[in-house]
Parts: sequence; C-alpha cells; structure tokens
Amino acid sequence: MVVTPGPANLFAIAVGARLGRRAVLAAVLGMNLATVVWLVAAGLGLSALARATPGLFRAMALAGGAYLAWLAWLGARSLIGAWRGDAREAHAARAVGRRAFRDGLMVQLSNPKALLYTTVVLPPFLDLSHPVPPQVAVFGATGVVLDVVVMTAYGFSGAAIARRMNGERFQRGFAAFSGLMFLAIAALIVLRT
Repeated sequence: MVVTPGPANLFAIAVGARLGRRAVLAAVLGMNLATVVWLVAAGLGLSALARATPGLFRAMALAGGAYLAWLAWLGARSLIGAWRGDAREAHAARAVGRRAFRDGLMVQLSNPKALLYTTVVLPPFLDLSHPVPPQVAVFGATGVVLDVVVMTAYGFSGAAIARRMNGERFQRGFAAFSGLMFLAIAALIVLRT
C-alpha cells in the first residue's frame, strides 16, 4: 500500500522539491511516528472501535481533508509570495526541520490509507490464537522499514527534480500543481465521507 499514490506520497515529493533532502528525512520521520501511532492503536483494538463508531472516523477523514486543504493554501500563499518577489515567503518556503516533521506527522495521522491499513488490511493477517501485540509489532516494523525506503525515495526524487528544474518558473508551477493536488485529494476525502 505504501507505493500506491496517496497524500503521503505526494507530500514526500512536494517536501523534496520545495524544501530539499534534509526536510524529506524530517518529514519521513514524522510520517512514520504517525504510522507507529496507528499501529499501536490497531494493537489496542482500533478496528473494533472503527466498527463501533463510524462517525468518529468519518470526522477524522474530514479533518484530514481540511488539513490537506490548509497545506494547499500554504502552497498557494508561497506561490503568490514568489510572484510578488516576497523574500520572507521564499525564506519560509525553505524552512526545514520541525515544520516538515510536524506536517509529515499530521499528513499521516489524517491519511485515510493509514486508517484503512490498520482497520481493514492488517486485521485479517493477525492470528488471534497467538498474542496480537507481537504480530502487530512485526507487521509494523516491516511497514515502517518499507515506508522509510519508499517515502524517502519519493522525497529524494522530488528534490532531484527540483535540482534539475531549479528555475523559478518550475518552482512556481510545481507549487501550484502540488497545491492543486492537495486540494483535489482533500475534496475527494470530503466527498467520500
């Protein structure tokens, strides 16, 4: 599931293209901390809770869509600032570290694919005749390793594209494209819930 397109993949590429490799590593760390949160929740019975309170998970999906729309807004502001030649906006767009980590964490916490994986895909693979936490730990560790490799590759690919296409025009176009994609994903999340 980690390879299939979704909010986290697009986010990793956008971070790489806009903020560089160092920010990708921070964002991937944030995304995988969120994955660990989802896996702990799965080990504690998240799928049973999801079946018992579907409204709560619908609300979480809507909140995730709103967060992606907010990221799209930030991208649009950055784009407008670049058009105006606003140095503060350009500097803010290159900030790394805590912001990339926080955004990665929030993207993955609000990612419908993460919820789907932990509540629908993972449970059938668990053998209930054996202790569940060690099984979730093995599945989780495997998933996190795969996610780190794949998301880092996506992010570094975004950074490589940005280096090759380092022109201001490309940067503006990519900011607009990623903002539109985040907005489209947010709309799909809202429409599906």
